[in-house]
Amino acid sequence: MPKLHRYLLGELAQSTFAALVVLLIVSVGGVITDVLKDIANGRLPAGLMFSQLGLVLLNWLPLILPLALLLGMMLGMGRLYRDSEMPVITSVGIGPKQLLRPVLALVLPVVVVVALCSLWLGPMAERMSRQMIAEANRNLVVSGLEPGSFTELPGGGGVVYIGAMSGDGTGFSRIFIHRQDGDRQDITTARTGRLEVEDSGARYLRLHDGFQVEGPVDEGLDYRLMRYAANEVQLPAGEARYDPEDPDVMPTTELVGDPRRAAAGQLHFRIAPPLLALAFGLLAVPLARTTPRQARWGGMVIGVLGYLVGMSLAQMGERWIASGRIAPELGLWWLSLPLLALAVWMYLGDGALRRPRRSRRREATA
Repeated sequence: MPKLHRYLLGELAQSTFAALVVLLIVSVGGVITDVLKDIANGRLPAGLMFSQLGLVLLNWLPLILPLALLLGMMLGMGRLYRDSEMPVITSVGIGPKQLLRPVLALVLPVVVVVALCSLWLGPMAERMSRQMIAEANRNLVVSGLEPGSFTELPGGGGVVYIGAMSGDGTGFSRIFIHRQDGDRQDITTARTGRLEVEDSGARYLRLHDGFQVEGPVDEGLDYRLMRYAANEVQLPAGEARYDPEDPDVMPTTELVGDPRRAAAGQLHFRIAPPLLALAFGLLAVPLARTTPRQARWGGMVIGVLGYLVGMSLAQMGERWIASGRIAPELGLWWLSLPLLALAVWMYLGDGALRRPRRSRRREATA
């Protein structure tokens, strides 16, 4: 590879890496907020925080990498124009066709990584995330209940004390539960019990052989005592039961032969990101072109808006396929192929000089 191509590749790769780091930092903040919210509401066990953080980020990479590539390419090419390096490179006969080699040397590896994340790693991460949550919701230890200590349930669900617990974390004995609802409080005790999870994600403590006392929080004698043989106490709801037939978690190879519309929509939604990343990588070069007096961030705004519109249409297209508004055979090709053709046309025509109209008229009259 010539020295000029290595120099351009290094500049573009450096700016793309910087853009990716910034986007990952921003994404980590959003993911942490969502994970902490689920933990506070009791839908996600606190012990799975860091594992869920990594899996969610891995599932987001097909959406983050194309934007990082677009911003990085535009920032790198914009600096070359701002420092008057690109006019010098153009003056020695280096045009879009000659620049295609260093551009593709960066774009194609990123497209391959996007394809791996979209077609393989992302679905695997989503599948592992749901399996871990479903398994944790069936285990009292991972759910935050530990024997021999008082545990506050998320979302103000009350305080629980468990004297002993089975090895698999689903059975317990000598349990005490205190709950408060307005100006009334409820105290429940039981000799034994088990944790059960329904398909909807609802979790219940099935209690046996105990007492339940209900009365005012403040002063008063309005108390009611009940002895029961069996009772149920609802815990904060977790995630719905893991469904291996859900298209969101199915491997891509199994989606190919699945006749369901939802599976077809998910398949095309996984194919679209690599093609969109290739289109955005080629579009970044003509969009980054600026003149000495031109606004620096005009092309950047257009590129980001194009990314937002493209990704939004891809998500809407997936729902349209699942609902039957778009034929599965059409998929998302109506979005990715025209955008890719537009990117190739704009890239090859970048910097092309047009003959003035006045000169054309003179030649016609001559």
